[in-house]
Amino acid sequence: MSARDPAAVLFDMDGLLVDSEPLWREAELEVLRALGVPLRAADCAATQGWRVDAVVRHWRARHPWEGPSDQEVAQRIGAAVVARVRARAEPKRGVAHALAVVGALGVPAAVVSSSAPAIIRAVVERLGIAPRFAALVSADGLPQGKPHPAVYLHAARVLGVEPAGCVALEDSPSGVRSARAAGMRCLAVPDQGILPREVAEADRVLGSLEELTAELLRGGPAR
Repeated sequence: MSARDPAAVLFDMDGLLVDSEPLWREAELEVLRALGVPLRAADCAATQGWRVDAVVRHWRARHPWEGPSDQEVAQRIGAAVVARVRARAEPKRGVAHALAVVGALGVPAAVVSSSAPAIIRAVVERLGIAPRFAALVSADGLPQGKPHPAVYLHAARVLGVEPAGCVALEDSPSGVRSARAAGMRCLAVPDQGILPREVAEADRVLGSLEELTAELLRGGPAR
Protein backbone atom coordinates (compact mmCIF):
# COMPACT_ATOMS: atom_id res chain seq x y z
CA MET A 1 0.00 0.00 0.00
CA SER A 2 1.47 3.35 -1.00
CA ALA A 3 1.64 6.22 1.46
CA ARG A 4 -1.15 7.99 -0.38
CA ASP A 5 -3.64 5.14 -0.32
CA PRO A 6 -6.43 5.28 2.25
CA ALA A 7 -6.12 2.98 5.25
CA ALA A 8 -9.64 1.71 4.55
CA VAL A 9 -12.72 2.57 2.51
CA LEU A 10 -15.99 2.57 4.40
CA PHE A 11 -19.25 2.20 2.48
CA ASP A 12 -22.60 3.33 3.78
CA MET A 13 -25.27 0.89 2.64
CA ASP A 14 -28.85 2.16 2.31
CA GLY A 15 -29.07 4.51 -0.65
CA LEU A 16 -25.41 4.03 -1.59
CA LEU A 17 -24.83 0.32 -2.22
CA VAL A 18 -28.46 -0.69 -2.51
CA ASP A 19 -31.61 1.05 -3.66
CA SER A 20 -33.27 0.32 -0.34
CA GLU A 21 -34.75 3.69 0.61
CA PRO A 22 -38.02 2.88 -1.23
CA LEU A 23 -38.14 -0.41 0.71
CA TRP A 24 -37.58 1.42 4.00
CA ARG A 25 -40.36 3.87 3.14
CA GLU A 26 -42.76 1.03 2.36
CA ALA A 27 -41.93 -0.72 5.64
CA GLU A 28 -42.23 2.45 7.73
CA LEU A 29 -45.51 3.41 6.11
CA GLU A 30 -46.94 -0.09 6.57
CA VAL A 31 -45.99 -0.46 10.23
CA LEU A 32 -46.48 3.10 11.46
CA ARG A 33 -49.75 3.75 9.65
CA ALA A 34 -51.14 0.59 11.25
CA LEU A 35 -50.44 2.30 14.60
CA GLY A 36 -52.31 5.44 13.57
CA VAL A 37 -49.36 7.59 12.55
CA PRO A 38 -50.48 9.79 9.60
CA LEU A 39 -47.20 9.20 7.77
CA ARG A 40 -46.72 10.20 4.15
CA ALA A 41 -43.99 8.89 1.87
CA ALA A 42 -42.44 12.38 1.70
CA ASP A 43 -42.20 12.49 5.51
CA CYS A 44 -39.70 9.63 5.52
CA ALA A 45 -37.03 11.87 3.99
CA ALA A 46 -36.68 13.68 7.32
CA THR A 47 -35.30 10.55 8.97
CA GLN A 48 -33.32 9.08 6.05
CA GLY A 49 -30.05 7.56 7.26
CA TRP A 50 -31.22 7.35 10.89
CA ARG A 51 -31.14 4.19 12.97
CA VAL A 52 -34.61 2.60 13.08
CA ASP A 53 -35.03 3.05 16.84
CA ALA A 54 -34.47 6.79 16.40
CA VAL A 55 -37.05 6.84 13.59
CA VAL A 56 -39.60 5.15 15.85
CA ARG A 57 -38.92 7.56 18.73
CA HIS A 58 -39.21 10.51 16.35
CA TRP A 59 -42.69 9.54 15.16
CA ARG A 60 -43.96 8.36 18.54
CA ALA A 61 -43.08 11.74 20.05
CA ARG A 62 -45.21 13.43 17.39
CA HIS A 63 -48.05 10.89 17.13
CA PRO A 64 -48.12 8.73 20.31
CA TRP A 65 -49.71 5.31 20.10
CA GLU A 66 -50.81 2.76 22.66
CA GLY A 67 -49.73 -0.84 22.62
CA PRO A 68 -46.41 -2.05 21.20
CA SER A 69 -43.14 -0.71 22.60
CA ASP A 70 -40.63 1.24 20.56
CA GLN A 71 -38.45 -1.86 20.42
CA GLU A 72 -41.27 -4.01 19.08
CA VAL A 73 -42.19 -1.44 16.44
CA ALA A 74 -38.54 -1.15 15.38
CA GLN A 75 -38.37 -4.94 15.07
CA ARG A 76 -41.50 -4.98 12.93
CA ILE A 77 -40.03 -2.38 10.58
CA GLY A 78 -36.72 -4.25 10.43
CA ALA A 79 -38.42 -7.54 9.59
CA ALA A 80 -40.47 -5.85 6.87
CA VAL A 81 -37.29 -4.38 5.37
CA VAL A 82 -35.46 -7.72 5.42
CA ALA A 83 -38.34 -9.41 3.61
CA ARG A 84 -38.37 -6.74 0.93
CA VAL A 85 -34.58 -6.78 0.55
CA ARG A 86 -34.49 -10.53 0.06
CA ALA A 87 -37.29 -10.33 -2.50
CA ARG A 88 -36.32 -7.39 -4.67
CA ALA A 89 -33.40 -5.21 -3.55
CA GLU A 90 -31.20 -3.99 -6.41
CA PRO A 91 -27.69 -2.48 -6.37
CA LYS A 92 -27.16 1.19 -7.00
CA ARG A 93 -25.43 2.19 -10.22
CA GLY A 94 -21.66 1.80 -10.03
CA VAL A 95 -21.41 -0.60 -7.07
CA ALA A 96 -19.38 -3.20 -8.99
CA HIS A 97 -17.10 -0.47 -10.33
CA ALA A 98 -16.50 1.06 -6.88
CA LEU A 99 -15.70 -2.30 -5.32
CA ALA A 100 -13.29 -3.05 -8.16
CA VAL A 101 -11.50 0.29 -7.62
CA VAL A 102 -11.11 -0.38 -3.91
CA GLY A 103 -10.07 -3.99 -4.55
CA ALA A 104 -7.37 -2.87 -6.95
CA LEU A 105 -5.88 -0.66 -4.23
CA GLY A 106 -5.66 -3.66 -1.91
CA VAL A 107 -7.07 -1.78 1.10
CA PRO A 108 -9.81 -3.14 3.36
CA ALA A 109 -13.42 -2.19 2.79
CA ALA A 110 -16.29 -2.29 5.25
CA VAL A 111 -20.01 -1.64 5.28
CA VAL A 112 -20.84 0.98 7.92
CA SER A 113 -24.59 1.30 8.33
CA SER A 114 -27.30 2.50 10.68
CA SER A 115 -29.24 -0.64 9.78
CA ALA A 116 -29.40 -3.70 12.00
CA PRO A 117 -26.96 -6.57 11.33
CA ALA A 118 -29.74 -8.76 9.88
CA ILE A 119 -30.54 -6.12 7.27
CA ILE A 120 -26.87 -5.63 6.38
CA ARG A 121 -26.41 -9.38 5.91
CA ALA A 122 -29.58 -9.59 3.81
CA VAL A 123 -28.32 -6.82 1.52
CA VAL A 124 -24.79 -8.11 0.93
CA GLU A 125 -26.12 -11.63 0.37
CA ARG A 126 -28.82 -10.44 -2.03
CA LEU A 127 -26.26 -8.42 -4.00
CA GLY A 128 -23.61 -11.15 -3.85
CA ILE A 129 -20.96 -8.79 -2.48
CA ALA A 130 -20.35 -10.17 1.03
CA PRO A 131 -16.83 -11.49 0.20
CA ARG A 132 -15.70 -8.00 -0.81
CA PHE A 133 -15.88 -6.66 2.75
CA ALA A 134 -13.53 -7.20 5.67
CA ALA A 135 -16.26 -6.17 8.12
CA LEU A 136 -19.97 -5.43 8.31
CA VAL A 137 -20.43 -2.73 10.95
CA SER A 138 -23.82 -1.74 12.35
CA ALA A 139 -24.74 1.21 14.56
CA ASP A 140 -27.21 -1.12 16.25
CA GLY A 141 -26.21 -1.45 19.90
CA LEU A 142 -24.08 1.70 19.95
CA PRO A 143 -25.20 4.57 22.20
CA GLN A 144 -26.03 6.74 19.18
CA GLY A 145 -26.45 6.30 15.44
CA LYS A 146 -25.63 8.64 12.58
CA PRO A 147 -25.11 11.65 12.49
CA HIS A 148 -23.11 10.85 15.64
CA PRO A 149 -19.61 9.60 14.67
CA ALA A 150 -19.73 6.50 16.91
CA VAL A 151 -20.37 3.96 14.15
CA TYR A 152 -17.50 5.24 11.99
CA LEU A 153 -15.11 5.33 14.94
CA HIS A 154 -16.18 1.79 15.82
CA ALA A 155 -15.56 0.66 12.23
CA ALA A 156 -12.01 2.05 12.35
CA ARG A 157 -11.38 0.13 15.57
CA VAL A 158 -12.77 -3.07 14.06
CA LEU A 159 -10.42 -2.72 11.09
CA GLY A 160 -7.47 -1.64 13.25
CA VAL A 161 -6.89 1.62 11.39
CA GLU A 162 -6.82 5.30 12.31
CA PRO A 163 -10.02 7.23 11.51
CA ALA A 164 -8.04 10.01 9.82
CA GLY A 165 -6.73 7.51 7.28
CA CYS A 166 -10.19 6.32 6.22
CA VAL A 167 -12.41 7.45 3.37
CA ALA A 168 -16.16 7.14 3.83
CA LEU A 169 -18.64 6.93 0.96
CA GLU A 170 -22.05 8.31 1.91
CA ASP A 171 -25.37 9.30 0.37
CA SER A 172 -27.22 11.24 3.08
CA PRO A 173 -26.60 14.44 5.05
CA SER A 174 -26.62 12.57 8.37
CA GLY A 175 -24.10 10.07 7.05
CA VAL A 176 -21.79 12.78 5.76
CA ARG A 177 -21.93 14.55 9.13
CA SER A 178 -21.18 11.27 10.91
CA ALA A 179 -18.09 10.53 8.82
CA ARG A 180 -16.75 14.08 9.01
CA ALA A 181 -17.29 14.19 12.79
CA ALA A 182 -15.21 11.01 13.01
CA GLY A 183 -12.34 12.87 11.33
CA MET A 184 -12.60 10.97 8.05
CA ARG A 185 -12.56 12.17 4.49
CA CYS A 186 -15.96 11.71 2.90
CA LEU A 187 -17.10 11.36 -0.70
CA ALA A 188 -20.83 11.83 -1.14
CA VAL A 189 -23.08 10.24 -3.75
CA PRO A 190 -26.44 11.80 -2.88
CA ASP A 191 -29.39 9.44 -3.14
CA GLN A 192 -32.44 10.36 -5.17
CA GLY A 193 -34.22 13.33 -3.62
CA ILE A 194 -31.11 14.64 -1.85
CA LEU A 195 -29.63 17.81 -3.32
CA PRO A 196 -25.85 18.19 -3.67
CA ARG A 197 -25.95 21.24 -1.38
CA GLU A 198 -27.40 19.04 1.38
CA VAL A 199 -24.17 17.00 1.42
CA ALA A 200 -21.86 19.96 0.86
CA GLU A 201 -19.85 19.06 4.00
CA ALA A 202 -18.38 16.16 2.02
CA ASP A 203 -14.90 16.54 0.50
CA ARG A 204 -16.31 15.71 -2.92
CA VAL A 205 -19.81 15.15 -4.32
CA LEU A 206 -20.16 12.55 -7.10
CA GLY A 207 -23.02 11.84 -9.45
CA SER A 208 -22.75 8.08 -8.95
CA LEU A 209 -20.30 5.43 -7.76
CA GLU A 210 -19.26 5.05 -11.40
CA GLU A 211 -17.26 8.28 -10.95
CA LEU A 212 -15.13 6.83 -8.14
CA THR A 213 -11.41 6.59 -8.93
CA ALA A 214 -8.30 5.61 -7.05
CA GLU A 215 -7.14 9.21 -7.31
CA LEU A 216 -10.27 10.46 -5.54
CA LEU A 217 -9.78 7.92 -2.77
CA ARG A 218 -6.22 9.16 -2.39
CA GLY A 219 -7.40 12.74 -2.00
CA GLY A 220 -7.14 13.69 -5.63
CA PRO A 221 -8.44 16.82 -7.37
CA ALA A 222 -10.72 18.87 -5.12
CA ARG A 223 -13.95 20.42 -6.33
